[in-house]
Amino acid sequence: MNSRSISIYQLLLQLMRAVAVVSSSAVAVLSTMLPLFIYYAFSFSTLFFTMLFLLAGAFAVHGVLTHAFNDYSDHLSGTDTLSPALLSGGSRVIQEGRISPDALLTLGKALAGLLLIAAAVAAILGFIPVAVLLVVGVWAAASYSLPPFQFSYTPLAGEWLSLFPSIFVLGLAGPWLILGTVPEWGYQNAAVNALLCLAWVMVHHIPDQKADRRASPVKNTTVVWSVSRFGPAAAKVPALIYLMLAAGCALWIGGDRMWAAAGALIFIGLSLLLVWKMNVHDIQQVTQHEKWLLLLAMAAAVWLGLFI
Repeated sequence: MNSRSISIYQLLLQLMRAVAVVSSSAVAVLSTMLPLFIYYAFSFSTLFFTMLFLLAGAFAVHGVLTHAFNDYSDHLSGTDTLSPALLSGGSRVIQEGRISPDALLTLGKALAGLLLIAAAVAAILGFIPVAVLLVVGVWAAASYSLPPFQFSYTPLAGEWLSLFPSIFVLGLAGPWLILGTVPEWGYQNAAVNALLCLAWVMVHHIPDQKADRRASPVKNTTVVWSVSRFGPAAAKVPALIYLMLAAGCALWIGGDRMWAAAGALIFIGLSLLLVWKMNVHDIQQVTQHEKWLLLLAMAAAVWLGLFI
């Protein structure tokens, strides 16, 4: 492998921020693929290669594409430059001179174009779940960061119009592809995992709130809006609300899946305790709690996949 190939590989690896992708996207896939491995009689190879395909799509869309657009947008507004940049502040590929902003935008647009072409081909060939997954993924990445939508700069919009649909549909994709339909447990697991992802993203935004307010345009995330309206202590409120919504979904699960609900509620309860006790003014502590929230979200997703 020549030095140019190594450089491109390192750029993509840094851009993907694999920790975030594995914790949110990959476990969303695993949570709804595990039941197919455990409780259904499909061949291992069919399930394994379907899961690999979905994981590759997650890394392409949620890893490269989403972060390419987000890094470009946040560099232009200045929030990444001002961010404390622990787990936040973008991938730093622009700040470290690995790629220019225009080149990063071009990379994102090229990848988005390829994914939309692939979606069109999938639709023509009758692979509707694949087409829907790719279109929703591209929509989420572009609408979250790029004008004219740029939903990440508007309270609630970034979560509900971009992030939630993308993670939710990714969670549905496995059973939809294999079974041709989505059973109730698929919707349940996908909903809980998507809400836990939103809660984690809200905590992720807490260290950036000062940088977001100083950005141009102001990155008025739900966290920034909450603090502006209700004071500094409200920085943790969005995460708490999304965790409580996840707990509500877990109670819904409990009607038919007692063990799944019980485990999910334990992990969500621990997450609520972490956020509640978090000192929003201590960036190091917020970052540490964010890491624990990632682990708890992963544990909840796997647990839900074990018990249907």
